Amino acid sequence: MNASFRILTASLLAASGLALAQPASAQQCDRSCLEGWVDSYLGALAKHDPAAVKLAKNVRFTANGQHLEVGDGLWRTFKARGRFTIVVPDVAAQQVAAIVTFAEDGPAGAGGALGVRLKIRNGRIVEIEQRETHDAEVLKMMDEAPARKAFSTPAPPAERMSRKDLARIADAYFTAIQKNDGKGFYPFADDCDRYTNGMHATNVPTPAGEKRPDPKTSTALSNQWTCREAFESGLLHFVTRIRDRRIVAIDQQNGLVFAFAFFDHAAGDTRTFTIPDGRTVTGGPTTPFTWSIVEIFKITDGLIHEIQALELERPYGMQSGWSSWKDGMSDKVRDETGVPQG
Repeated sequence: MNASFRILTASLLAASGLALAQPASAQQCDRSCLEGWVDSYLGALAKHDPAAVKLAKNVRFTANGQHLEVGDGLWRTFKARGRFTIVVPDVAAQQVAAIVTFAEDGPAGAGGALGVRLKIRNGRIVEIEQRETHDAEVLKMMDEAPARKAFSTPAPPAERMSRKDLARIADAYFTAIQKNDGKGFYPFADDCDRYTNGMHATNVPTPAGEKRPDPKTSTALSNQWTCREAFESGLLHFVTRIRDRRIVAIDQQNGLVFAFAFFDHAAGDTRTFTIPDGRTVTGGPTTPFTWSIVEIFKITDGLIHEIQALELERPYGMQSGWSSWKDGMSDKVRDETGVPQG
């Protein structure tokens, strides 16, 4: 098939509302094409067959920071995708990232959630990076959570932002949590909402017969607070470092940023800190550990409106498998899309 015929075929398919599930070349891969790569990859996982998706001969694959052979790990146990999916296509980077749920081998209801990044070059997947939680409760909660329509809704043209500014706002979120003092830059819209592992982490209605905790006097975080109230409380200070901040997909059309990071909790004396009103508070984890984090931010007109996160508990100091040790321990953000910011 020559290049002219491929272009004509792609045009006819596009006109008919169809899409090429696996493109012949990276240059032809638009939004729907990149989304198709996620479908193709998950389909291959379900078949336990790497040959069912177009992979480069030297494809690089990690799962929870471990370098594996394609076909190992989740490839052996994945049964089917769940009901939850958010996809972030980055056409300029020819990269796509997603959070999805999945069922797997085991007792009824077994499964979990997956954050995955696919890098496409010359019509094949050259990199696969995924972070997995094998937790039936997470699968259940995420599949039953309300649909997050904002993540698939285009931002109004007048409110769309540059790649640079989208990345800057996403990183501001991480900076605001690290050693949170209640006085930082908190770019939250009034309607900002956050879900973590399917759990509603903000704006939860106060149960009947209870009093809503006051962010100005409470000594513990509450999921009844808004995004801004939680950050302005200063009670997130026990997160001692947010490192290996890697932005891997940016979708300007929908105002989305997909990022991987690690949240370190050093415990010990870092659990005692002063909050904005001058009180000394002790809180947070009592032993050192790290959250392996997957975050998707919905950002419009300079403000974060929605956040979808996966938090996977990992050994303290966990590395991603994609960074040098120095970069992996740094709290400096890195845009790894390979696209000039602008």
